[in-house]
Amino acid sequence: MFAISLGDEDDAELRPLEPWQAEEFLAHMDRGRDYIGRYVGLPDVTNDLAATRKWLQVFADKAAADTGRLYGIWLDDRLVGGVMFRVFDSANGTCEAGCWLEPGASGRGLVTRAVRVLIDWAFDTRGMHRVEWHVASENRPSVNVAKRLGMTCDGVLRGNDLYKGVRQDTEIWSVLAEEWRGGRGGEG
Repeated sequence: MFAISLGDEDDAELRPLEPWQAEEFLAHMDRGRDYIGRYVGLPDVTNDLAATRKWLQVFADKAAADTGRLYGIWLDDRLVGGVMFRVFDSANGTCEAGCWLEPGASGRGLVTRAVRVLIDWAFDTRGMHRVEWHVASENRPSVNVAKRLGMTCDGVLRGNDLYKGVRQDTEIWSVLAEEWRGGRGGEG
């Protein structure tokens, strides 16, 4: 298996997440279930070992079909979050990145650094044209990731997502390959 360093600031790495890691993933999810579940349903679909293994297998199948990817963020050799291509459409050159992070790892820039690696790969290796970021408007930390990555807010889908009985707005952010190459994800 490979690991990609997320910089010199700490001992953080990006690694593939696979079904054989279901126990570690479930322990991670249990540590951050309430925090992660404020805006995304991932904790609801990974609430026991069998469900967790099944969810990880969905992404293993997506990777095999070239329609998605899933990576964990490890900090000091402990799984603390993850990033993904929830959708990966190489024929159209578009994909959607996403993330989650347990509370003890927030505020360190881990997601921003990990998504930069994904976007670099999507544009430079796979030749994608557009990377999207869909985020609940109230999820300000995730909106701030999109901003730090130099993405543009394309618009807001008002009241489009019924989540835990409450309608939420979804902001659609994106970056195009030529913008990314010109600014390298907000790094100038």
